[in-house]
Amino acid sequence: MSNAETRKTVLVAGFANLILALAKLVAGALAGSSAMLAEGAHSIGDTLNQGFLLASLRRSERPPDRRHPFGYGNERYVWSLLAAFGIFVAGAGFSISYGILTMLGHGGSGTSVWVAYAVLALAAVLEGTSWLRAVYQARMETRRNRRGLLEHVRRSPDVTFKAALFEDSAAMIGLLFAAGGLILREITGSDFWDGLGSVLIGVLLAGLAFAIGRESTVLLIGRAADPAAQREIRAEILGSHGVTGLAELLTMHFGPEQLLVAAKVNFSDDISADEAEDVAGEIDRRLRERLPVVRHVFLDPTQRTARPEETSVIKDASG
Repeated sequence: MSNAETRKTVLVAGFANLILALAKLVAGALAGSSAMLAEGAHSIGDTLNQGFLLASLRRSERPPDRRHPFGYGNERYVWSLLAAFGIFVAGAGFSISYGILTMLGHGGSGTSVWVAYAVLALAAVLEGTSWLRAVYQARMETRRNRRGLLEHVRRSPDVTFKAALFEDSAAMIGLLFAAGGLILREITGSDFWDGLGSVLIGVLLAGLAFAIGRESTVLLIGRAADPAAQREIRAEILGSHGVTGLAELLTMHFGPEQLLVAAKVNFSDDISADEAEDVAGEIDRRLRERLPVVRHVFLDPTQRTARPEETSVIKDASG
């Protein structure tokens, strides 16, 4: 469900950016506006990034194999990291450098400013539609997990969805910078303001690239489940028959919809190895029902006075 919704969000954003990239570049050339050209570069970068994100969705859904027994979910984070790099190079680098040149009096010239205003209005409609689609997905997911919107965006391991939402939000702010630069240029007759708008767009894109890159890196290295999920897992294990304690609990995401759970569980002294294995299987079943994101469960049952053959029991609940 989440992957399908994320794919729709990325497709809407990609379609809007593809149209706007061409329109903004033409309008920037006709109006001689560095801010509009910066917005064109922004949309080109976003279009390429949506392609990266779509590729990440397709490749991360490949089933596990012998070389990758936990699947390919983490590949989504690799592609989102490439998307962040693309935003920084194609968007921020061009916008800041061209904006500085314009502020120093080396920008382009043009007279068809009305074209730029028309494209900005079109961009507000298309970018706004894409942004609303991303917010709609976030609202749907917050209703399911009973979180606030900001908390969900902060905790969600779906970096593809986050990248689309962040890009659309940055695009809306970028439109304001471009419009402000154009208006001030027409009022004052100075290209400085147009160049400043371009620089501000570049700084915005650099911040966006840093945010997506940082999130992708953290998840690629391996991030634990959020505290609420860990509390549910801990409660489920400790509430099982014969369990007297939880010596260690480790969790890690393999993609946004796959979670590994590994735990060292203390059993009462009078429980046998066979009984411990049955309990581990029951814990696995209940965890999957309670948290569908749990895909792999590894439990190591231990006893205070266990025999060697009993402490070696390891339940691989992944199948």
